[in-house]
Amino acid sequence: MQKLTSPGMTRAVLAQFGIHARKKFGQNFLIDGNIVRGIAEASGITKEDCVLEIGPGIGTMTQVLSEQAGRVICVEIDENLRPVLAQTLEDCENVEVLWQDILRTDLQELAERCSDGKPLKVVANLPYYVTTPILLYLLEKKGLFESITVMVQKEVADRICAGPGSREYGALSLAVQYYSRPDVVLRVPPSCFLPRPAVESAVLHLQAYEKPPVEADEKFLFALIRASFNQRRKTLANGLSHGFLCGNRTLSRAEVETALADMGLSPDIRGEKLSLDQFAALARRLNA
Repeated sequence: MQKLTSPGMTRAVLAQFGIHARKKFGQNFLIDGNIVRGIAEASGITKEDCVLEIGPGIGTMTQVLSEQAGRVICVEIDENLRPVLAQTLEDCENVEVLWQDILRTDLQELAERCSDGKPLKVVANLPYYVTTPILLYLLEKKGLFESITVMVQKEVADRICAGPGSREYGALSLAVQYYSRPDVVLRVPPSCFLPRPAVESAVLHLQAYEKPPVEADEKFLFALIRASFNQRRKTLANGLSHGFLCGNRTLSRAEVETALADMGLSPDIRGEKLSLDQFAALARRLNA
C-alpha cells in the first residue's frame, strides 16, 4: 500500500471510499509526511513498545507506527472508516483496530492484554472538541502509560504548558503537570491538514511521572485547584471560602488566610499566582 503522507494520496483514498471529514468527530486528516515522522520520532517508539493510537483516521500515522513499534492498538469511533483501514493497513500485521469510543475503553484490560502490563505509549491526533476529557482520562490511569504524544490545538498546548502568573495558566495546566512533564515538540500550521482547520495546532509530548511531583491528598488538591480557578478575579481566600467543597468539607476565609500567612503569602493573592508546589503545600495545611 502506498504511503498516505501526501495530499494527493489522501484525496485519492477519500474519493475511492466516498469519505468526507465528519464534523461530529472533529476529523482533519494529516497530510504532511514531515509532521507524521516528527510525531513518531517525538514519541520515542521502539520495537519493544506497544502503542495505543487514538483516532487513526485513514491510517496515515498508523502506517509509520507499524514500522517502528512492536505492536499498535488503534481505537477508532467512526465505523465508516472500516473499509478504508482494511485497505490502508492490509500490510500492517502488527496492528489491531478496536471500533469503539476511547472514553468507554477499559484501558487497564487493554494494557494487560496487549503489553503484558508494561506501560503503553500513546500517539494521537485528537479531535479538538474532546481533547481535555481524553487527556485527563488517560493521565488519571497512573502507571498504564509511559508517555502520551498528541496533536492538539495550539491554544490548548499553551494552556497545558503555562506557568503561574500567565494568562493561560489554570486548572488544566496544573492537572496535566501533576501527572506528567509536558513539552511542545512541534508547531503545525493548518496547511498540514485536509480539510484545513481554522486554528493552528501543536504536538505535545507528555512524559508520565511514576509518582506525582508533589505530596497531597489528590482529591482534596484538585477540589482546591478547581475552586481557585472557578472565578479567577476573586482572591484565593474569597474563592475558596465560597466555592470549595470536598465531600462534606468546606473552608472559611479565616482558615485560608491563616494557611496563606503560614506560607508567607498575601491574603489577597489569587490562585493564578500559585505554583503546583504551593497548591500542594496549601492543601496539606488546610487538610491537616
